[in-house]
Amino acid sequence: MPVISKRAQAIQPFHVMKLLARARALEAQGKSIMHMEVGEPDFNTPQPIVDAGVAAIKQGAVHYTPAVGMTSLREAIAAHYLKQFNVSLSPDRIIVTPGASGALLLALSVILEAEQSVLLSDPGYPCNRNFISLLQARSVLVNVDAASNFQLNTELIKQHWETDTAAVLLASPSNPTGTLIEQSELASILDFAKLKNASVLVDEIYQGLVYDTEPSTALSNSDDVFIINSFSKYFSMTGWRIGWLVVPEAFAGVADNLAQNLFLAAPTPAQHAALAAFEPETVKILEQRRCEFKARRDYLLTALPKLGFTIPVIPEGAFYIYANCDVFTKNSFEFVEQCLEQAGVALTPGIDFGENKAEQYVRFAYTTSLENIKEAVARLERFICALS
Repeated sequence: MPVISKRAQAIQPFHVMKLLARARALEAQGKSIMHMEVGEPDFNTPQPIVDAGVAAIKQGAVHYTPAVGMTSLREAIAAHYLKQFNVSLSPDRIIVTPGASGALLLALSVILEAEQSVLLSDPGYPCNRNFISLLQARSVLVNVDAASNFQLNTELIKQHWETDTAAVLLASPSNPTGTLIEQSELASILDFAKLKNASVLVDEIYQGLVYDTEPSTALSNSDDVFIINSFSKYFSMTGWRIGWLVVPEAFAGVADNLAQNLFLAAPTPAQHAALAAFEPETVKILEQRRCEFKARRDYLLTALPKLGFTIPVIPEGAFYIYANCDVFTKNSFEFVEQCLEQAGVALTPGIDFGENKAEQYVRFAYTTSLENIKEAVARLERFICALS
């Protein structure tokens, strides 16, 4: 029999997928489940984007585009950076990708050699370290906590730097904690990486979902940075599979070559649809939704501590709250299983995001209506009272 590769065997599944499957099975049995585990906006794609995609299909725009994406979409993304962040960006540095995952795989592929290492925060999004492993490089997980706003900083990076460190991977806002990196700290990290001749990649896929400050981009600090972004989260286009990568100018040619070979091109109808994402009519809808996400976050910031959860830092963006649950349990996976089975509330265990005190944390995704969130809190309150 053929042998499964060691690379494939090393890739771990999301623990939450087992919980989601169980949640669906319970729903099939007629049980009501409050879903706060899935990192996907509950809002449908805004109608102007849908209309643009449908119109493109009807007009026959279903053929391959250049590997780097349609010129018109790359120009629209560049115009977005200029209008939103006052950053002048050549469209030649923008590669349209099949989602942010395609962007991250492309970025890592152009900078990593086998056995080199990448610094990442723990907790952090698990696919990042899996991609690094797939490329036969190594992830160096750096424990972060409330003292560093659950983000890497220059001091931590210096402490964990290795002779074979090739890159630092950041996320702002982050998953699962929703925290931001201060622009001054980001500038310091970029300066240090430049001294070490290393790359910095910044995941900005939740960029538009910021609540207490204005959104920002690492491109305001440097052109020598890789930016991963997506139309999935803020723009509510998860299933369209469309994202983008911004590369330093010197990497544009090789990124084009790799894109041709890795995925040929992002979905053409999705590219045409994404052209409508920056239109004023669409932005108005998206900003209303951002305000709704903020209202959900603010409710949970008050409600969860009343139940006994500890929130170490206020999430400034994304749509997650990373809460300490050690007053209830020493095993976050068992705890969320109990929440699902006994309370009908689906959460994500901290063990999905790394090893750093992961058994003490759960992630709440406020990607469901405020009404549902209030019902989930009521169910958790009854469940917790029964534990006493």
